[in-house]
Amino acid sequence: MVDELLLKRAGILIEALPYIQQFYGKTIVIKYGGAAMVDPSLKEAVMTDIVLLRYVGIHPVVVHGGGAEISELMKRLGKEATFVNGMRVTDAETMEIAEMVLVGKIGKEIVQLINQHGGKAVGLCGKDAAFMIARKMRSEPDIGLVGEVERIDPAMTDLLATHGFIPVISSVAGDEKGNTYNINADIVAGQVASALGAVKLIALTDVQGVLKDIGDPESLIPSLSASEVEDQLSRGVYEKGMIPKLQSCLIAVRGGVERAHIIDGRIPHAILMEVFTDAGIGTMITQ
Repeated sequence: MVDELLLKRAGILIEALPYIQQFYGKTIVIKYGGAAMVDPSLKEAVMTDIVLLRYVGIHPVVVHGGGAEISELMKRLGKEATFVNGMRVTDAETMEIAEMVLVGKIGKEIVQLINQHGGKAVGLCGKDAAFMIARKMRSEPDIGLVGEVERIDPAMTDLLATHGFIPVISSVAGDEKGNTYNINADIVAGQVASALGAVKLIALTDVQGVLKDIGDPESLIPSLSASEVEDQLSRGVYEKGMIPKLQSCLIAVRGGVERAHIIDGRIPHAILMEVFTDAGIGTMITQ
């Protein structure tokens, strides 16, 4: 008699086949953050998912943040973090700390983990080959060296993908005058997905997705159009933590990305569930 478990496993592979065919040779941008960057078992699951994507012919690109670790190092160095409207006030010393944490520590840790799981990862920030050029974000009051993306040149990531490498991008970039800026990683992910012509943007978060009622985990909204998101953002429907993620998704889909997804990174192998199953998980944003 055929083993039921083996049949179930075969069924999973058959379900995944059309998605492997659909996304073969395409780019998927993954915004890595939240509990999936902290919990060791979740880290393992994410790295396994990313490597598997590459081995079935998909080109994953990872964009990461690290605000909590920046604040932690600032505290250890005797410097207090200050925020205005959710944005970190960034003087020259804070910028130096942010660059050390994002580029020198977190980025290299992700690269090493992917390599340990059989992938070939390369860490990048905007300064590498002028991959991403920034400009100072205009704000009132002035919050210092906080930037926004001016333009992205996909040549470096295209070159890496052609040779089987997985880019890991830190949200630090310079302008044409040599100034360095820290940029919101969610927004960078949306800009990168658009610039690279990605087929998907997947944002790992610590919630199930977009909820009708933040206090009711059963009120998940499975899909939203870009116009619905824009309308609800204008009416102040969403909490602060969700706003940059939705803005990132809007940047992506308005820039040509077919679908953007906000999914629960606390679920092991959430990326595979979204990419390779009929049901998917989380909230999908489309044109």
